Amino acid sequence: MRHRKSGKTLGRNPSHRRALFNNLLTSFLLHERITTTDVKAKELKRLADRMITLGKKATLASRRHAARRLRLPEVVAKLFDELAPRFEGRSGGYSRIVRLGRRKGDNAPMVLIELLSADEKVTPREIKAPVASGAVTTKEQFEETSPAVAEEPPAAPEVAAEDVPEEPEATEAVEVEEPEGGDTEEPRTTN
Repeated sequence: MRHRKSGKTLGRNPSHRRALFNNLLTSFLLHERITTTDVKAKELKRLADRMITLGKKATLASRRHAARRLRLPEVVAKLFDELAPRFEGRSGGYSRIVRLGRRKGDNAPMVLIELLSADEKVTPREIKAPVASGAVTTKEQFEETSPAVAEEPPAAPEVAAEDVPEEPEATEAVEVEEPEGGDTEEPRTTN
C-alpha cells in the first residue's frame, strides 16, 4: 500500500525518478518553459513551486539545498537573483500548464509548462467567470458584437468553352508476352 507516499512513480525506480525530475527542474528553470507529458508536468510544477519558494528565503542554507537539486550553478544563481525577486509578491502559482494535444507515437497527452511573467496576475475567478470579464455568452450578444457579414459570396468567374483544353486521345493497349518455359514460381510445399 502507498499510504502517505506522495508523487507519481512513472514506472521508474527512485534513483531514476529523482534524476529525471532534477534534470526537468534544471531545464525548466533555465529556459522558463518546456514541453513534456501531462503527468511529468504536474509533478514538475509542484517541485518548481517549492524551489522558487526556497529561492525567496535567500539564505546560504537555501542556496545549498537548491544546489543539491539543480544541476548547473548558473541555474542556482538565476533562481536566487532573477526568479525569486520576480515572484516576491506572489505566494504560489508561479507556473502554468497549457495543453498541446497528444503525441503522435504513443498518444501521450503533451503539455507546455511555463513560468508566469512578473506582471501576470491570473486568478481562478477570472478563468471561471467569463461573464465578469466581458465575454460573450449568448447568441444575441454574439450577433451584437460581430461585424456585419456580406449577404452573398462573390460569384465564381465563368470559363469559356474555348479556354478549356481538349483531352488527349486514348492510346492502344500493348500486350505483354509471357516468358517461355511456363511458371517461374516454385511450388510451395507444406510440412
